[in-house]
Amino acid sequence: MIEITGPRVDGADDILTPEALAFVDHLHQAFAAHRQELLLERHRRRSEAGNGRDPKFLSTTDAVREDPTWRVAGAGPGLEDRRVEITGPTDPKMAINALNSGARVWLADLEDATSPTWENIVGGQRALHDAVRGRLAFTSAEGKDYRVTTPHQHTPTIVMRPRGWHLVEKHLAVTDRAGRTAPASASLTDFGLYFWHNAAELVASGRGPYFYLPKLESHLEARLWNDIFVFAQQRIGMPVGTVRATVLIETIPAAFEMEEILYELRDHCAGLNAGRWDYIFSIIKTFLGRGRRFAFGDRRGITMTVPFMRAYTELLVATCHKRGAHAIGGMSAFIPDRRDAEATERALAQVADDKRREAGDGFDGTWVAHPDLIPTALAEFDAVLGDRPNQLARLRGDVQVTADDLLDIGSAGGTVTDAGVQSNVSVAVRYIEAWLRGTGAVAIDGLMEDAATAEISRSLLRQWIENRVVTDEGTKVDRELVAGVVEAERSRLAAAARAAGVDDRFDDAAELLCEVSLAEDFPTFLTIPAYTWFLVDEPQAEEPRADEDCELAPAV
Repeated sequence: MIEITGPRVDGADDILTPEALAFVDHLHQAFAAHRQELLLERHRRRSEAGNGRDPKFLSTTDAVREDPTWRVAGAGPGLEDRRVEITGPTDPKMAINALNSGARVWLADLEDATSPTWENIVGGQRALHDAVRGRLAFTSAEGKDYRVTTPHQHTPTIVMRPRGWHLVEKHLAVTDRAGRTAPASASLTDFGLYFWHNAAELVASGRGPYFYLPKLESHLEARLWNDIFVFAQQRIGMPVGTVRATVLIETIPAAFEMEEILYELRDHCAGLNAGRWDYIFSIIKTFLGRGRRFAFGDRRGITMTVPFMRAYTELLVATCHKRGAHAIGGMSAFIPDRRDAEATERALAQVADDKRREAGDGFDGTWVAHPDLIPTALAEFDAVLGDRPNQLARLRGDVQVTADDLLDIGSAGGTVTDAGVQSNVSVAVRYIEAWLRGTGAVAIDGLMEDAATAEISRSLLRQWIENRVVTDEGTKVDRELVAGVVEAERSRLAAAARAAGVDDRFDDAAELLCEVSLAEDFPTFLTIPAYTWFLVDEPQAEEPRADEDCELAPAV
């Protein structure tokens, strides 16, 4: 049984129907217990890595990697050409901008670019429901109308990204046959509602249903998703193999299991994506207590051209093309500023360099976060692809990546500066404050920040504290220093907001940043305590533990 525990929000009658909720409930009864087991396995593997055991390519799956015969299903209808994909949240305004953008694919993001308020989750599903049917429209509070002007058959193919396995949806409660009640899995909720309402419509339109799968850490987690796809398709009478998934390789454990992940999802897999920002965060988090070997300098020095990041992306391209899967590049954080021509010129140059490198390496497509970046990215991929939809024929047999290459973190070089400490604090406080007000993708200092980049900022602070780093200027980075910088930034930002008459959340943001960066236990995701403390509507949840690894609850 499943019960709505959140407040009534707009769009709920169309999305939270008895039939849709029953489908979500069936997913939980079938798969929630396995989800819990896999989350516990994450915790075990992370403990091993923290205690000195490096990740490695699995000896138990040698046969999968050495078998030359198998291929993935590949692109479904509407996914053959993915040279530029636009990412963004699913609120109506941003959805309409994405649909009008001219990109080939829209990553409709219920994960890192969405603050998971109950209103945003239900409203995002409603916007997707209308977008799939070509009838999405929106009028802002100021009376401005937003409409999809691109003909429906030419709008980007929608690929929806649900929230990760570690998160729950506390506005839905699931009760199992033994009478135990737990919050719903956010992944199963997001997938279930979208699939139930839109799968048949997407098939009829020839473009779906398609999904991006975030935060996977093993091929066993990919196997769980494959089981869910089979179950869901059989449940509604859809041919098995209709669904397509693209997996984000954005954790260090997954980098060692790319081929196995493709294999587990081979009947439903379209490709892999190089999720660069979460990948960096995963490295910091996984090896937090392992000393200077795994320590970084300032965030700005962790670029895609340092050797360990080159190894990761080149291995991804080679692995994908070996198995007939698309390799999709990551998102350059630089964004244009329509009020500053010089800043825009610099951003476009940075993006062009990034996309030129990806296209040259063999990627089949890439991400952008702003419509104004599409022409720049498209030009770089057009120059390499021409009329071809992809580069699958380019097998990259020259790529030979070892475990040592993937773990050569010291190759990034770089030093820590006072400005780097200040920047991490400022970005994290400003992003968290916006997230608490319901905005999950935020332009800060010319960069598009989402939950992943905020995670990098707060984890770098903790890494520097753990390693007793002294900045180039001679400043010792410790808890007292960071707490002082946080308080100074909170005071400055709050004063400016209140002088402008803005109802801000900087006090809460600073408190949260200190908790997730400075407390003795380091939460594996800042969004877990942030969600429970600030975004859960009635009934109020219990206080979380600071050391929560994931939202573990009784399996249903």
